Amino acid sequence: MADQRFGRGLGPDVQPILGAILPGLDTRSAAVLRELVETYVETGEPVGSRTLSRRLPLNLSPATIRNVMADLEEAGLLFAPHTSAGRLPTERGLRLFVDGLLEFGDLSDAEREAISVRCAASGRSLQETLGEAGQMLSGLAGAAGMVVAPKSESAVRHIEFVALGPGRALVVLVQEGGQVENRVIEVPPGLPLSALTQASNYLNSRLGGRTLEEARGVVTQEIAANRTALDDLTQQVIEAGLGTWSGGGGGSLILRGQSRLLEHLDQAAHVAEIKRLFERLEAQETMLRLLELAQRGQGVQIFIGAESGLFDSTGLSMVVAPFRNGQEKIVGAIGVIGPTRINYGRVIPVVDYTARVIGRLLG
Repeated sequence: MADQRFGRGLGPDVQPILGAILPGLDTRSAAVLRELVETYVETGEPVGSRTLSRRLPLNLSPATIRNVMADLEEAGLLFAPHTSAGRLPTERGLRLFVDGLLEFGDLSDAEREAISVRCAASGRSLQETLGEAGQMLSGLAGAAGMVVAPKSESAVRHIEFVALGPGRALVVLVQEGGQVENRVIEVPPGLPLSALTQASNYLNSRLGGRTLEEARGVVTQEIAANRTALDDLTQQVIEAGLGTWSGGGGGSLILRGQSRLLEHLDQAAHVAEIKRLFERLEAQETMLRLLELAQRGQGVQIFIGAESGLFDSTGLSMVVAPFRNGQEKIVGAIGVIGPTRINYGRVIPVVDYTARVIGRLLG
């Protein structure tokens, strides 16, 4: 795990890191490792010595580069897939690259403006704005975009259930500040419209300036004590509607572009593992874990492979940053989940700036 801010070059601490891994590992070895990882990020293919000799600004022969690669492989930073003559970075090699060798790309003024415009909240609910931010990150990173949305602490002005068709209804929630959030829920087949109207009237009569959590507590107690005149179907609608807004310490998880994680996977085992990952991400404890991970440092956090505790052996990385409200309290997180060969130098500053834009909106 790394708490990364932005810089260029090898970084002031890279030589001690290299020396601790392999005594005598010098700047030349660092340059070879960095070029190999950057080439791998671009192509996704094993990288050979001839390719590196053409790309490196150093005047090194392929034979010399092969010797350096052999040292890096012995140090556990590279490995040879199958019988390929090329090499790929290990997760340990990627960690060293991210911690000390990565060159970050700077965002231009036009790119910052484009991100700000995409995240603009005008005319949209907070949920829609955060969903758009996740979709934008997915497109820019070629990965899955994710947002841990903040839990609403404002009072609810109005809630309404609207029929959409057989077995489905829309829950419309209006907060005191005017923000509107919509969720689709499943309802019992054949549910009469009168049940939706009754559910809306019942909840609105108990809002009275309460937050959603407070209203949920009142309703749960009344239903448990059987102090309502509601029939069973209407109670099911109410419980389903309130249940769409997660309780606990976090808000809700927004995922965009999940299919990007499956595009280049041929092994059925890997596909099944990523599908299990999606199931874990939907759990409330996972959202709390994401917030905890995002809070570990001041800036963007990078987790490679199993470092986050969320992934097993899926070959995935996560880049995540927290965002704060007007009181400088961390209330959510935004980032991407993608293959370990995502373009870290591009993705990290985009995630960082997007998190700061959302923080300004919340402030």
